[in-house]
Amino acid sequence: MTPKDLLKSSAFMMSLALIIALLTNVAGVFPSQTLDADVRSNLTVLFLAVMMTLSLSRYTFSNLSPVAHWRSVLRAVFMGLILSSLIPLAGYFLLRDTEFGREAAGLVFIAATPFAASVAPLSYILRGDMEHAARGTIYVYVASLVWIPFVVWLALGEAVDITQVVVAVVEIIGIPLVVSRLLTRFELSRDFMAIFMNCCIFLLVWLSVGSTNFSSSTPAILAAFAVIAALRSFGLGNVIEVAERRAGLPWGQRVADILMASYKNKGIAIAMCAATLGPLASYAMVAIATSIVVEICWVIFMDSVLFNRRRMEREMARDTGGAEAE
Repeated sequence: MTPKDLLKSSAFMMSLALIIALLTNVAGVFPSQTLDADVRSNLTVLFLAVMMTLSLSRYTFSNLSPVAHWRSVLRAVFMGLILSSLIPLAGYFLLRDTEFGREAAGLVFIAATPFAASVAPLSYILRGDMEHAARGTIYVYVASLVWIPFVVWLALGEAVDITQVVVAVVEIIGIPLVVSRLLTRFELSRDFMAIFMNCCIFLLVWLSVGSTNFSSSTPAILAAFAVIAALRSFGLGNVIEVAERRAGLPWGQRVADILMASYKNKGIAIAMCAATLGPLASYAMVAIATSIVVEICWVIFMDSVLFNRRRMEREMARDTGGAEAE
């Protein structure tokens, strides 16, 4: 396997990112004085914005109509905001009155945030419905302007700094949507997209997991957060896969739907947590970082097992054959 093959492999890059981030964390060598909370938040938004710009550049405005594609938009909102929020919200309400209430607040931000900005490029790489994923990303992120403060108010009873929310959405969605128009005429290979996205995700994982103070939490609460994260990713993702496959839905739609429902945008969760919780952010960040660790395992599982190339080719051939038969 060549270095290029390794860089293209989401499973390898995710595993390497997790190992290096945890080693950095345990050894206490993360440069927190240089990369303080504000710098990490700004870098997170920057990486996400660049990733969104590239992913949005792969399709045209003709596919954005919410009227012509209303089923796709509604499905994305349901999968990416409502369904994906139920498990972390349930976990928070179970833990909020315990001694771990401060740490559990991080689950609220996981619930409130939309799916990851990399869902569209990952759908592209995995031969999923890229247009559905990218279209859904835009409408879900716009809806998040209302959804995020509503969920945080519902769970925490505190006002969200709406200015920070608006700025984040503009930086991650508005600006990339405009800049992406400049890239539509450039051909970008799947190999380039895979390598670039994997490198960006690698840096995001290191910034978040490497800087989190896990030592202030007990093994019990870390285990609880891990179980909640596993139910939200592995549990929900596999339930959707089984249900949609039995319903006869094509490969592309299943890939996009599973990514939307199970792959949350932890970068936005981290930025929102730091911007709105103040001194309590360091406690709440534990739930988010733990979820990142579990979700990396989930992405590795999707890349190497659930959406592996052999299965992809077999099912896409079956979908094509079925369409031709009709």
